[in-house]
Amino acid sequence: MGVTIVVDTNVFIGAIVRDRGLNRELIRRCLLGEYQPLMGTALFLEYESVIERAEIIARCPLNQTEIFDLLAAFLSVSEWINIYYSWRPNLRDEGDNHVMELAVAGNAKIVATNNIRDFKGAELIFPDVLILTPAQIIRS
Repeated sequence: MGVTIVVDTNVFIGAIVRDRGLNRELIRRCLLGEYQPLMGTALFLEYESVIERAEIIARCPLNQTEIFDLLAAFLSVSEWINIYYSWRPNLRDEGDNHVMELAVAGNAKIVATNNIRDFKGAELIFPDVLILTPAQIIRS
């Protein structure tokens, strides 16, 4: 089992809209077991909502079937985490609070995001959870 990680929606979307890149490499490494992705209801619903947006589909080299196949493969290697307590770290973007709650509930070591600044300056700080970009994760 790999290092526990929460993959923010922007990383998953980055992986499907580009043929190459570090977002896609991180998803590949999750699929290979190098990282153990965590998944929860809020994150899953966000993934599902965003991948169905017309502007995302238009930018994506994959067709809709391939997108959903990739999501299914990613979900098959993810550990489902139930969140029983809402921490509400009060991040800059309210929509990111569920990502940090999932990381805390699942004892994740890393939150992978392309928006590190959105996770800075929270009222609640979880020092055991690293907030890193895919580049920082892969190059470490």
